[in-house]
Amino acid sequence: MTITRDEAWKALALHPDPTLEELFAADPDRLDKLATRLELDVSGEKRGILFDWSKTHLTDELLGEFEALAEASGFDIMRERLFAGEVVNPTENRAAEHSALRGVGREASVEEAEALRARMKLLVEAIHQGALGEVKHVIHVGIGGSALGPALAVDALGRDKPIVDVHVVSNIDGVALEEAFEACDPETTLVAVASKTFTTIETMTNAHSALKWLADSGVADPTGRVIALTAYPEKAVEWGVDETRILPFAESVGGRYSLWSSIGFPIAMAIGWEEFEDMLEGAAQVDRHFRDTQGRANLPLRAAFGDLYYSRLKGAQTRAVFAYDERLRLLPDYLQQLEMESNGKSVTVDGEPSGPTAPITWGGVGTDAQHAVFQLLHQGTHLVPIDFIASIEPGDMLDAAHHHILLMNCFAQGAALMAGRHSDDPHRNYPGNRPSATILCDDLDAATFGALIAFHEHRVFAAAVMLDINPFDQFGVELGKEIAKKIEAGGEKFDASTEALLKEAGLG
Repeated sequence: MTITRDEAWKALALHPDPTLEELFAADPDRLDKLATRLELDVSGEKRGILFDWSKTHLTDELLGEFEALAEASGFDIMRERLFAGEVVNPTENRAAEHSALRGVGREASVEEAEALRARMKLLVEAIHQGALGEVKHVIHVGIGGSALGPALAVDALGRDKPIVDVHVVSNIDGVALEEAFEACDPETTLVAVASKTFTTIETMTNAHSALKWLADSGVADPTGRVIALTAYPEKAVEWGVDETRILPFAESVGGRYSLWSSIGFPIAMAIGWEEFEDMLEGAAQVDRHFRDTQGRANLPLRAAFGDLYYSRLKGAQTRAVFAYDERLRLLPDYLQQLEMESNGKSVTVDGEPSGPTAPITWGGVGTDAQHAVFQLLHQGTHLVPIDFIASIEPGDMLDAAHHHILLMNCFAQGAALMAGRHSDDPHRNYPGNRPSATILCDDLDAATFGALIAFHEHRVFAAAVMLDINPFDQFGVELGKEIAKKIEAGGEKFDASTEALLKEAGLG
């Protein structure tokens, strides 16, 4: 018998709450059920990712009840709409076709993406071959998703002798741009301007300053050093960019899902076209898994079950991500935007109060975080579900002891959080029963990286469907921008505190 969404949530709320150690003791097959390898085959090379959710409180019974919730929420229908290129963003009447950029989606959208990608390939390879003269540096100017994605990918994949040195600048604070200027030779630098509308004030202000820097440094044709990445190429032409150096992307591609589009230009410049294609194919293989796999065997959906269990049923207000890999040091920042901008909502798609939605996503890097925040995670009063992410193969050529110690610390933290340790001294007592999941990659290459990002995209979408919210709009970003424009225009009064701050800063 089909149940309603409300009935599914009520059934979930009545579920018993055994400890993690009790769950392992009660089910000898628990690890096999909740630790699953996803196998990737990209460019003839096989590699895998282990997704271990066994140290969470998910059980056979809970998984069954979450599957009922997914059915009651119309998950299969919404997933089909997503990949069919139908409207899944009702407030803006838009599709969300980031998977089509990777070759999985509506046929016409996939063909359009392939054409745009072929255009980008020609430009990237031409630049690498010297068509624009010697190019040693790219300053990539964007904000939000158009900066976070490229920054993460370049940092993760472009450390080993990048083809071109890439600097991603998003902050309007001029210190960030000056830092990039100091690292680059203007004679051998391209400026990539990433803006969907080519009107974003932070991005365009930084772009103007970058052109001035080129001009002041003696570059004869500063605009000729600009590559425009935009959904509105006519705006870039008006701005002065030659259309041969404009790389469009579809208007249906949201910023936080855009690194697969021409926004990925600096990634391809840094790591080369073949690696960029491997990144897309790794993501596409996760797309196909998510599209074709049912129920708890669907890894992003299973992860979303765990997320909702803690945020909706156990009151966890945050979720932590710790990358035990220096190459993924920017991943917590990237996932912060992906989850909080997507699912940080308070109303359903029908405009009704939603109840708890996305947790606050935060995190850090490996052993650094252990000496900063793990005190609270082990002995504090907050329930914080944790994701650990690591790679079996190291990213360095130093003594193997470095990587062995890194991985031992990663696995030890998960074990300690679960088991705890009883002590008659309350200051030395560890309660345990604290949940974590581990994502363990065979190696961190372009394909694996792409798969990791796609996994998290679909995890966020699956949670949104079951929460009955729209993950693809972000109106909450706009209000502060609108007020900033009113301040710039002048003539409007604000609250006493804001007026005093403006006066103190010489802006009032």
